[in-house]
Amino acid sequence: MKLIIAIVQDEDASRLISNLMNEGYGVTKLATTGGFLKSGNTTLLVGVDDNRFDACMAIIEKICKSRKQIATSPVTMGGGTAGMYSPYPIEVTVGGATVFVVTVDQFVKF
Repeated sequence: MKLIIAIVQDEDASRLISNLMNEGYGVTKLATTGGFLKSGNTTLLVGVDDNRFDACMAIIEKICKSRKQIATSPVTMGGGTAGMYSPYPIEVTVGGATVFVVTVDQFVKF
C-alpha cells in the first residue's frame, strides 16, 4: 500500500478530487499555502493499493497541468534598507503537482 501526498493548485483541486472519487479512491483534502507565490494550494492524501497506484498517478498527471501566470516581484530601488520597493510583473510557471509517495506498512480504519 502507498500513501500519495499530492500538492496541487487550488484551481485543479476540485476537478482532481472528483475524478479520483469517481474512480473509487478515498481522498483527504488539506488547505495549504505555497511559499513562493504565497497563494493557496491544496494537499491531498490518497491511500492506494499497490495494484491501483499507477492508475491514480495517471489521473493526477492528466488533471494537474502546469501553466504560465503573471506575478509581481518587488525590486529595491536605490539599494540598501532605505530603498523604495517597486513591483514589476514577471511570468512564472504554476500548476502541475508535487507528489510524494510513501510506503505504508500498516493501515487501520476504525
